[in-house]
Amino acid sequence: MQVVPESQQPGRRFRCLSIAAALTVCLATGGLAQKTLTWEQAKRELEVSNPTLRASQIEVQEARADEITAYLRPNPDLTVSVDQFSPLSTADTPYRPLSDTEPFLSGSYLIERRHKRNLRLQSARQSTAIASSELEDQKRNLLFDLRTAFVQVLQQKAVVAVTRESLEFYDRMLAVSRDRYKAGDIAQVDLDRLELQRVQFATDVQTALVNLRTAKIQLEMLLYDRTPVDQLDVSGPFDYAEILIPLAEFRQTALDSRADLRAAMQGVSKASAEYRLAVANGSTDPTVSWNVGHQEGIRASMGAGVTIPLRIFDRNQGEKARTALDIKRNERLVDANRALVFSDVDSAYATLQSNLILLRPYKARYLEQAAHVRETISFSYQHGGASLLDFLQAQQDYRNIQLGYLNLVGSFLSAAGQMNFAVGREVIP
Repeated sequence: MQVVPESQQPGRRFRCLSIAAALTVCLATGGLAQKTLTWEQAKRELEVSNPTLRASQIEVQEARADEITAYLRPNPDLTVSVDQFSPLSTADTPYRPLSDTEPFLSGSYLIERRHKRNLRLQSARQSTAIASSELEDQKRNLLFDLRTAFVQVLQQKAVVAVTRESLEFYDRMLAVSRDRYKAGDIAQVDLDRLELQRVQFATDVQTALVNLRTAKIQLEMLLYDRTPVDQLDVSGPFDYAEILIPLAEFRQTALDSRADLRAAMQGVSKASAEYRLAVANGSTDPTVSWNVGHQEGIRASMGAGVTIPLRIFDRNQGEKARTALDIKRNERLVDANRALVFSDVDSAYATLQSNLILLRPYKARYLEQAAHVRETISFSYQHGGASLLDFLQAQQDYRNIQLGYLNLVGSFLSAAGQMNFAVGREVIP
């Protein structure tokens, strides 16, 4: 009996090929599932998917529906009645309950004066304009939150890269130190101190990974995204740039762009429309009526009338006074919002300038100096020219300088987002 080698059995070859194909598909699917967002893509996804923003968009649609209600004419009234029923019968007359009935038809219509209908429409349109401005302001707030989360992801990615590089460099130096210990160049206690110091570098890596994951979760929450955290990534520059726009230009742009300030000014217009409507509602609206009737043995009769309310006591005085005061209240709110605009812009500008002052020397010399010192001390330590304390201090200084620089860049980008938030549109990319 001839035994076929296991590798040549058709069934086994088929199973091996199937497993290989399945693994290939899984790897390809995993690669395709990776989702990398740029800042522009993140903004577009926010506008499409964020539930809070979509709810605010529905509020604008509701306000537009209120315009239809505000411009409707009063409905006429129609009354149909039948009188003179004869529910009882006598010995002389048969039972005929409808013989003496009198049909009666009447109607009435309220005539609105002083352009009340148009004034209601103007007030409703102002409400729609305010709802639209509030939607823009909601988008401004969400974009600020989104930019903060986006910058956090970029920053933590940079921190992960720096901490991993520091850990790899330290591991290489640790391997050299073990060789020196075996050769008798350093003592056991020095090697132990080096191995204990590695805990700090490993902790930095894990902390950065946790912070990166947390930032991605915050980003997914704003985008209403269900992509697995490990498959979500962002791309974009993580660096600072000099601010060449003067403060006065930022202020003027904010006054022209801020949606909350625009909504406050629209509130004044709406209050004025409400006041004109309150004055119009204090006028008299007549009601025109008519009627048609018919009686047994008498020809049909018609009638008409006008009802005019006598506005002796109630002339809408309270609503007139309230709406007049509401105009002044909204004017004060405009002043308060304008002051808030200047405060936001000035604070963001001061933060930007402070971060720039701190960042310039880092890029000019601190980063290069820290790397040079680490390389020099490490080389010297390997050849016995530097002490263990000097080596550990150089590693710590390099780590602190790198992380300090990344934190400052993150602070600068957050301040840039704060400036965009203060101005009301993206002036610093």
